[in-house]
Amino acid sequence: MDYVTLNNGLKMPILGFGVYQMRDLAECEQSVYDAIQAGYRLIDTAAVYMNEEAVGRAIERSTIPRAELFITTKLWVQDMSYDGAKQAFQSSLDKLQLEYVDLYLIHQPFGDVYSAWRAMEELYEAGKIKAIGVSNFASDRLVDFALTNKIVPMVNQIELHPFHQQLKARQIMGEYHIQVEGWAPFAEGKQNLFQNKTLAGIAKAHGKSIAQVVVRWHIQQNIVVIPKSTHKERIEENFDVFDFELSKQDMATIAAMNNDERLFILHEDPATIKSMHERKIHN
Repeated sequence: MDYVTLNNGLKMPILGFGVYQMRDLAECEQSVYDAIQAGYRLIDTAAVYMNEEAVGRAIERSTIPRAELFITTKLWVQDMSYDGAKQAFQSSLDKLQLEYVDLYLIHQPFGDVYSAWRAMEELYEAGKIKAIGVSNFASDRLVDFALTNKIVPMVNQIELHPFHQQLKARQIMGEYHIQVEGWAPFAEGKQNLFQNKTLAGIAKAHGKSIAQVVVRWHIQQNIVVIPKSTHKERIEENFDVFDFELSKQDMATIAAMNNDERLFILHEDPATIKSMHERKIHN
């Protein structure tokens, strides 16, 4: 496993396992267990995924020492306030059956994120969280956030894949020493990623799959990547990426695929903001 070092000195695995949209809790638990057995040590969940308890059960089943794992969860919009963040964090901790989490993220840039961040800073300083960060923050919001708060975010988790490479955003994150973490590395199969002839040609040359090439592409750019699968063989395949290296030409070829169009959430759309405020995960 390779690691990145966050701006507070904490080492974070560069390859992790995501559990977004895993609504079948038994399947989620088994998938996380299989991932840990395959060698993954970074597990990424969120309160709004409604599967933290399943992740916690898988962690307990794995018998891997807690210090070897890197667990991420996220604060939802409904709880975006000082008191809300404190209560929501404790709820996540209880569901995960953990004494601390390694990374806690503001999931979306909506609501009273500044008050929530103050609560997260206190939890970080108390040792309940090893690193704090944000998710889905556009560059303007991220820079303002970094300049306003006492603690600069350690991570920004954003949509990132060969079709949306976020070059300018990554440059700005580098200037503020904020680690890039990419979600939806396979673009959830959109734009026929798994049938893409360019990626297929690179994969064939290395004796690897398109998925392995995409994961490797992230790693070689120092981007933390969290692929997801519920199939054991694919979970293992996605982890088997440390025995080859993409050439400069391979990297340039994939760079040329960038069209910088988001395939998922439009965070500046008022309807998107309204729907996220309306989504409740508890009473």
